[in-house]
Amino acid sequence: MSEPRYAVYFVPAPETPLYRAGAALIGYDVYRGECLPYPSGLPCDDAEWSALTTEPRVYGFHATLKAPFRLAPGRRAEELAARIAAFAGGWDEGVTITPSLSAVGGRFAALVPDAPSPALDRLAACCVRAFDEFRAPLNDDERRKRLTAPLTARHREYLERWGYPYVFEDFRFHMTLTGPLAVPRRESVLACLRESLGAVAGTPAPVDRIALLRQSDPDSPFRLVANAPLRAS
Repeated sequence: MSEPRYAVYFVPAPETPLYRAGAALIGYDVYRGECLPYPSGLPCDDAEWSALTTEPRVYGFHATLKAPFRLAPGRRAEELAARIAAFAGGWDEGVTITPSLSAVGGRFAALVPDAPSPALDRLAACCVRAFDEFRAPLNDDERRKRLTAPLTARHREYLERWGYPYVFEDFRFHMTLTGPLAVPRRESVLACLRESLGAVAGTPAPVDRIALLRQSDPDSPFRLVANAPLRAS
């Protein structure tokens, strides 16, 4: 029997234009755990768009602060939620980004900050450390999946120590909108996303909360179970 996984994310407030636009594009709402209708004007039919957004739909519209993990033995989700609330209540540095659409690594579409943000990098690094005691060590299957990607020696070290290779100086804040984009259709998809996002891309947005999400089994999407506002916001 599989164990549930938990993740620490930034998920915008449900009423914000940023969240509404991103959730509609991937077709899933992590707050209600429900599928959403896609917006009009997509560059393909709903079935093709659903296939293109399969991967981000599992995780919901979010930015990772601490990647998915199983709970360590003896730890409970309620403890983790309480720790997140305490952490958020003590955070005293405001963080704001201006989202910009990008093909991350030339592969998938995502919203990323239009400029470096040391405050955002500090927030992510602190989350990696602050909640690590709740993370179970990687099992063989989890390690094997991560090692299918090309990793540097530092990435491998981070994977073993923190359960995820892209942390600290290798962290890149991004809010994924699609799976991998084939080169022939990449520009048409990006053009469609720019139109669907409208003023959301280019409008400053606060990173003002930390969310705890739960995935009950590998075939289920993540769902938000707790949301803690950052004190500085």
